[in-house]
Amino acid sequence: MRLIIDTDTAGDDAFSILLALKSPGVTLEAITICNGNVAFDQQVENALYTLEVAGFSGKVPVYPGCPLPLLRKQVDATEFFGVDGMSDARFPKAAQRPEAKHAVDAIIDLVMSNPGEIDIVAQAPLTNIATAYAKEPRIVKALRHLWIMGGTDNALGNTTPASEFNFYVDPEAAKMVVNAGFRQTLSTWTLTMNSGILPGEALDRIAAMDTPLSRFFMTVSQAPFARTKVRYGSPLSTHPDSLTCACAIDESLILEAADCLVDVETGSRLTRAYSSICVPLSEDEAKIDKLWPAGAPNCRVIRKADTARFAERLIAALGA
Repeated sequence: MRLIIDTDTAGDDAFSILLALKSPGVTLEAITICNGNVAFDQQVENALYTLEVAGFSGKVPVYPGCPLPLLRKQVDATEFFGVDGMSDARFPKAAQRPEAKHAVDAIIDLVMSNPGEIDIVAQAPLTNIATAYAKEPRIVKALRHLWIMGGTDNALGNTTPASEFNFYVDPEAAKMVVNAGFRQTLSTWTLTMNSGILPGEALDRIAAMDTPLSRFFMTVSQAPFARTKVRYGSPLSTHPDSLTCACAIDESLILEAADCLVDVETGSRLTRAYSSICVPLSEDEAKIDKLWPAGAPNCRVIRKADTARFAERLIAALGA
């Protein structure tokens, strides 16, 4: 597998990168940085340090992309991840420096020069992907597959009752991308809450491993542990991004999925970035239920994943 990870590097974004780096048969071709979790330049530094701690300094290029959403004011998640996105660990500056080329151009060049060979794991707001599509529409057919972490499956969000963070930050980009025609799979916050929470036993094993990467994991996880304890009553190890990456690398982790019609709300204040997800009606059914969405599915939506096998993959990466 040849992979690009498009990321707003903080917390679990870093673990997704580690998973790709440490999985046999996967080549991480590039990391592209998008606006999102914390200050843009800090996200770049977090990606560079993650490469360094994993032993890949200088081996994977990091391209800074769009520092702002398409139309909206900037939104971050520092209250969840800490000001630096890494639980305020204050890691040293990495030796590797970011590339001069813009992430959007890097995505276009990599995909268009390798048609049918590149997958993208989009684990940030979709600004970079939408901009790449607007600049080079042929990317839709040239990309092997787009894996999106975003939205909710008609359930509570993690940013507002109606929305998940990545879609909330740039709903116009999300709407553009899901309707562009990519071969795409959606991994939602709803999936995270039913399949992407590491059990306590797995966390105990990670802490006991005492490897450089397991120590990195535990350090970076401290702010999310504290925030989820306040919000959900106990510390949770939530992994929307690394679960998405794991499913991309090994599709047998997907236990249940459906081909759906997905769209994103951009016009409402209360339901900003709400992801409408349904199995569309047939032409005959649409004649009866005229208000229900109809048409061809545009996205495979993961409904359930193998949590135990995902945990084993992540543990193996942290012990490598």
